[in-house]
Amino acid sequence: MTVAKGESAREGADDKGDMTGAGDGYVPSARRLERERYKRARARRATAVAALSTLVTAAVLYLVVVDAPGWPRTKETFFSAQYAREALPKVLEGLWLNVRLLVICGAAVLVLGMLIAIARTLRGPVFFPLRVLAAAYTDFFRGLPLIINLMIVVLGVPALRLQGVTVDPVLLGGTALTLTYSAYVAEVFRAGIESVHPSQRAAARSLGLTNRQALRYVVLPQAVRRQVPPLLNDLVSLQKDTGLVSIGGAVDAVRAADIIVGRSLNYTPYIIAGLVFVALTIPMTRFTDWVTARMDRQRAQGGSL
Repeated sequence: MTVAKGESAREGADDKGDMTGAGDGYVPSARRLERERYKRARARRATAVAALSTLVTAAVLYLVVVDAPGWPRTKETFFSAQYAREALPKVLEGLWLNVRLLVICGAAVLVLGMLIAIARTLRGPVFFPLRVLAAAYTDFFRGLPLIINLMIVVLGVPALRLQGVTVDPVLLGGTALTLTYSAYVAEVFRAGIESVHPSQRAAARSLGLTNRQALRYVVLPQAVRRQVPPLLNDLVSLQKDTGLVSIGGAVDAVRAADIIVGRSLNYTPYIIAGLVFVALTIPMTRFTDWVTARMDRQRAQGGSL
């Protein structure tokens, strides 16, 4: 019985040392050292297996592609170093337009989407027409394909010859992007607003806040924090779709590549434009993953959202 109690005490001390870490005069036990060696060995094995499987997969894909009968012609048409060097500076120059569209349209989409979401969640019969209009807006632009929306706005608005209305394809394309994405973002915001428990609003009202103040200071902050990951995903999609403004003649990264392709009949510039967009999207995607993982950890620990 005494021996069992002594072993239990030692195990408890080992566990306590595991939780508190190294302290003044602390000497790790043999059990903890063995456990740490085992964890490091497992990590090394997992890393080695992952690296080996990646190399094998890459080698198989490489051999499948290179051994294909049409690979020499495909390599010349899509992976020409000469046209890649020619296209890269012009694609990067056009990419600046895509970045500006992302920043400006992204800000406009967030503002407009928030207003539409608030309009859809307003209470009371007096706001019924506003709720109907907001619902009709989101239903229409979420159902309308973006490419058709762009064609209607970019090509249809100039055909009307309205005085004082711009015919700049960049502005019109940005307007079409804003109209479409604000409908998606509005639904994201609305989902966040409706996810806040009604007791939050009731508690705010009991403290003397008006409905407007409760929405502004209590409901919206919680709704926005909860919907950050899907909002970032929508911005990633918006960043890619800025390339569609080229259908109106705006010289962005895609249009710059298209000009070279039309002259050379070589499709390497499209590959360069695609890689540039991927390079621009990956950091935003990883940031979105980090924010999502962070919020999941906070939720699991019972922290605030």
